[in-house]
Amino acid sequence: MTDADALVRVETADRVATLTLNRPTARNALSRALMDALWDAVTAAGDDPGIDVIVLTGADPAFCAGVDLTEAAGGTLPPLRPPGQGPGRDTNGLFRFLPPIDKPVIGAINGAAVTGGLEVALQCTFLIASDRARFADTHARLGVMPGGGATVLLAATVGARKAVELSLTGNFLTAAEALRLGLVNHVVPHRDLLPFAQRLAGDIAGNDPRAVRQLLGHYSRVADTATLTEAHLLEGILAETWRPGTSDIAARRAAVVARGRSQVHSDPGPAEADATPTP
Repeated sequence: MTDADALVRVETADRVATLTLNRPTARNALSRALMDALWDAVTAAGDDPGIDVIVLTGADPAFCAGVDLTEAAGGTLPPLRPPGQGPGRDTNGLFRFLPPIDKPVIGAINGAAVTGGLEVALQCTFLIASDRARFADTHARLGVMPGGGATVLLAATVGARKAVELSLTGNFLTAAEALRLGLVNHVVPHRDLLPFAQRLAGDIAGNDPRAVRQLLGHYSRVADTATLTEAHLLEGILAETWRPGTSDIAARRAAVVARGRSQVHSDPGPAEADATPTP
């Protein structure tokens, strides 16, 4: 289903929800209404038992140009929702554009992801980029400070020194540079972006959903650990507390083995190699 006029278009198929930021004439800048619509759409997908994975993209030509500064400068913003019920600073102090849900959100970055738009992308589980994608933290150029995790999540992804350089210069990264730095997982031709992201989403949706959500939560907890030993301890707890019988391992094993063999023995040509998901 989809609503072409909605601020966030929603399409669902094969247990995957594709959400599209839909203010193309404003380069999908984050007005308060768009932020609320995005929060509500992700929340609804998170609550829907028929959806296992979310793909988030933007209506061309941009992914998201950041917070709508024209609206913000006008001083007529509607009041924020209560903490935890909408975009903004949660009761734990973290500013969220996306609600914390137990399902993966794949960012399909179709164009520029700048400042607040970069923070939206960084709050996704992982990113696939069109060859037209560009990334920048321009807070310093605008004379404002980041609050949505730009300095923390960017440093965790590309390394502290590179993150400092990007924040202080406001310079843009191309899709190829973002791939080299590990900011995105794949770069694909623009026309292939959504099919590729949806195919990866389908790979995830084809797994045991309880195992996927448990692993996703585990990776989030590991990211908050202070030491490698603590992270390994959490993985040990994960393994020891995973209840036997929650996944039909025997029934799934043959399909897993067959899929692995088909991917190992396939021989994609050079043009396909970078666009082929790993097992």
